[in-house]
Amino acid sequence: MRDILPDLRARCADGVPFALATVVAVHGSAPRDPGAVMAVDAAGTVVGSVSGGCVEGDVYEVAREVLAGAGPRVVSYGISDDEAFGVGLTCGGTIEVLVRAYATAAERADLAAVLGLIAADRPVAEATVLSGAAETGARLVVRPSDAGPATGTLGSEGLDAAVTADARGLLAQGHTAIQWYGAHGQRRMQEVAVFIRTYAPPPRMLVFGAIDHAAATARIGSFLGYRVTVCDARPAFATRERFPTADEVVRAWPHTYLESTEVDARTVICVLTHDPKFDVPLLLAALRTPAAYIGVMGSRRTHHDRLARLRESGADEAALSRLASPVGLDLGARTPEETAVSIAAEVIQHRWGGTGRPLGELTGAIHHPGGQTGTR
Repeated sequence: MRDILPDLRARCADGVPFALATVVAVHGSAPRDPGAVMAVDAAGTVVGSVSGGCVEGDVYEVAREVLAGAGPRVVSYGISDDEAFGVGLTCGGTIEVLVRAYATAAERADLAAVLGLIAADRPVAEATVLSGAAETGARLVVRPSDAGPATGTLGSEGLDAAVTADARGLLAQGHTAIQWYGAHGQRRMQEVAVFIRTYAPPPRMLVFGAIDHAAATARIGSFLGYRVTVCDARPAFATRERFPTADEVVRAWPHTYLESTEVDARTVICVLTHDPKFDVPLLLAALRTPAAYIGVMGSRRTHHDRLARLRESGADEAALSRLASPVGLDLGARTPEETAVSIAAEVIQHRWGGTGRPLGELTGAIHHPGGQTGTR
């Protein structure tokens, strides 16, 4: 959704009717995750993608039919289908796509409100009925409990209450999922399928050490969708001019800043200072956080010396095992930009559970299941 957010907001603001196709489920190997979207407007203009090109042509035709008044639909595509090769999904998986129209001013206004929250990095979840004993396409918008009640309805008070509770739980975790309920929200029943799409604020990347490698890492972090902060205690180095792509540049002692800022289980920490007076207190603070990844630059000799200092300062082996050091995957990187790619590759590997090996040496699915789709 974030990929085409400006386009969708512009269509809502300009009063342009459009249909939105959303991937709601993936089985096996498929090129896009649940939550990927493609919009088709009344003029036939397309933005976004639901399959990286595999089934766009057929989804386009379905979207045109829905926009013409056919009503919301869930369509499936997969290699097991007789027409799989006809639509081009030859990658071995199956995807399910919800297609619904935003044809009226009221529908576009409701969506525009959600898009505004996403653009402002405010957490929000959108629950949509896919099938069963409720109206397909019925929609409920859920925000954290301290941000107000849910808006819209899925058809019954009990169903709304159950989905609101589950949506808030998924939103806190940054996860997207299909949930099943009874017609009135009963648990452990299979009468109504509801797709709960969450939009959590972008995960953070904290880059410590205002060096040339940090500039390249900040650029690739922004490219990957992180909210990037560069921190360094030296005023001459921690400047906006040196880090134009970072969301913020902070002049502070690294460990002091880290102890005062928000870090959650999606946060990536890259320590590029390789100076003991910065590294040791910073890493002790980092190891006390729930950060998803803690990467540390330095040679193997520096790494072993750093471990000894951390042990002397009280870090145990379980904590030290969290450190990705020396940082990055073995790509043979030489330049700061190549090193940044190496670091980014390791971050992605940690996030999705990849092996880091060439795909040509492996068998099985290319796309790993699971993960935090709420950051997209």
